[in-house]
Amino acid sequence: MRIAVLPGDGIGPEIMKQGVAVLDAIASKYHHEVEYEEAICGAQAIDLVGDPFPPETFETCLRADAVLFAAVGDPRFDNDPTAKVRPEQGLLAMRKKLGLFANIRPVQTFKCLLHKSPLKTELVEGADFICIRELTGGMYFGEKYQDNDKAYDTNYYTRPEIVRILQVAFEYARRRHHHLTVVDKANVLASSRLWRQIAKEMEPSYPDVRVDYMFVDNASMRMIAEPTFFDVMVTENTFGDILTDEGSCISGSMGLLPSASLGEHTPLFEPVHGSWPQAAGKNIANPLAQILSVAMLLEHFDLKEEGALVRRAVDASLDAYVRTPEIQVEGGGVYGTKEVGEWIVNWIKEQSIK
Repeated sequence: MRIAVLPGDGIGPEIMKQGVAVLDAIASKYHHEVEYEEAICGAQAIDLVGDPFPPETFETCLRADAVLFAAVGDPRFDNDPTAKVRPEQGLLAMRKKLGLFANIRPVQTFKCLLHKSPLKTELVEGADFICIRELTGGMYFGEKYQDNDKAYDTNYYTRPEIVRILQVAFEYARRRHHHLTVVDKANVLASSRLWRQIAKEMEPSYPDVRVDYMFVDNASMRMIAEPTFFDVMVTENTFGDILTDEGSCISGSMGLLPSASLGEHTPLFEPVHGSWPQAAGKNIANPLAQILSVAMLLEHFDLKEEGALVRRAVDASLDAYVRTPEIQVEGGGVYGTKEVGEWIVNWIKEQSIK
C-alpha cells in the first residue's frame, strides 16, 4: 500500500507522526508493506511555493492508494480578509481535483467519556450516527463575487452531483440501521427543493430504507436535543460543514472523531478538527482522531481485523486514562500527543493475533 502523507499546518505534523506510527505497527504485525510519500499543503506550501495545493502534491496523491491528511490553517491568513491565497483553498482544491465528493463523518460517543460531552449523559449515551456531506459542490465552489458594496456566493448543484451523494447515503443506511435523514432548506432554497425532489424519486429503489426529511434548522436542534434519533444523515456542502462540526462536539472532544472523503480518485482520511495553531509544538494535541482515521483507512481496504485492532487500542488507552489534557480526568496522569501515540503503538505490539 502506498500512502500519501500530508501533515499540513499547526498540530498536523505532531498528530500525523502518531498516526503513521500506528499504521507502521499494524503493518508489522500483519506483514503488510506500506510505503509513504510526504507532500506539502496549506500554509506551509504557500510559504514554500506560493500555492496551498501545488501540482507536485496533487501528483503525489494520484500515485497513492490513499491519502492520510492532518489539517491546514494559519491565523496569519484568518486575520487578513484581503489575502488572495489561503491555506483552506488547498483543501478545497484537493477535494475538487481528486473528485472527493462524499465526506463520511461518524459521530459516536465513548462510554468512559460521556461526562465530557457538553450535553447531558442521558441524551448522548448510545448516540452513533454518520453524517454524509456533499463535498465538491454548492456555495464553496459556485460563482462568487465581492466588491466594497456587495458580495454573493452561488449555491449551485446539478442532478448528477445530487444523485451520486444520495446513492452513497442510501447504501450506508442499508449497511447500518436502514434509516436515512435528508437535511435541506426546501421551504426557502431552490437548490434544496431539487435535493428533496431527487431524494423522493430515489426512495422507491431503496424500499428497505426509512427516509425522513428535515429542514437544516430543525436538524441542528434535533442533533442536540435527541442525537440518538439519527442513523445516517445526508446534506449539501455548507449545511454539512456546519452540522458535522456540531456533531463532533457530542462526543466531548473534536480530537476523537475521524473522517473519510471518497470519490473519483484517491480516497482521503483525516481528523475532523482543524490545525489548532496555538497548540503547535506543545505536545498537547489529541492524536486519537488521526489514529482513528488510520482505522477508517484500513477498513476502506477491507482490512477489517486491522482496523478493529486500532479501535480496540484507542479504547484501551481511554480506559487506562492515557489521555491528552482536554479529556483527562481529575488526578489522571499527564500524557501528551507523543505519549498517547507511543502507548497505543506498544499496546498493539503486545496483542496476539490468530
